[in-house]
Amino acid sequence: MIDEQKNNDNFELATINSRIIAFIIDDMLITFIVLAIFWDTITNNGSDLTTVLILMNKFVFQVLVLKFVYQTFFVWYYGATLGKIVAKIRVIDYDDFSKVSLVQSALRSFGRILSEMFFYIGFIFAFFNEGKQTFHDKISKTLVVNA
Repeated sequence: MIDEQKNNDNFELATINSRIIAFIIDDMLITFIVLAIFWDTITNNGSDLTTVLILMNKFVFQVLVLKFVYQTFFVWYYGATLGKIVAKIRVIDYDDFSKVSLVQSALRSFGRILSEMFFYIGFIFAFFNEGKQTFHDKISKTLVVNA
């Protein structure tokens, strides 16, 4: 059914590879932002990897909030995060193929964080359904398509 609908509206589902590329870009961006914000704290406490990881664990709440706000805002406002823009994919409403609402975007961001927290299991959903929907796509009723 999704394939018929997307063909009628000229939508093509994003490939898993483009979604992985977008994910990597977004995670690297968040990592760089966190490092920039907490750089003084990190350098003042030592620069070995163990110390950096311990400090990152101290700031896990702030990192989760940053990820939530980043994902929510960009998907709601632009239809895509910076990683998705580079990968030329975007997020749309499952029911009417329109721009996602702020509530959908927030729900999707929250579901994505849950998926990451539980060993990325929510991402595996994309391999087993016709819409290539992850857990966070399912709960927010969204699709990821080529831009």
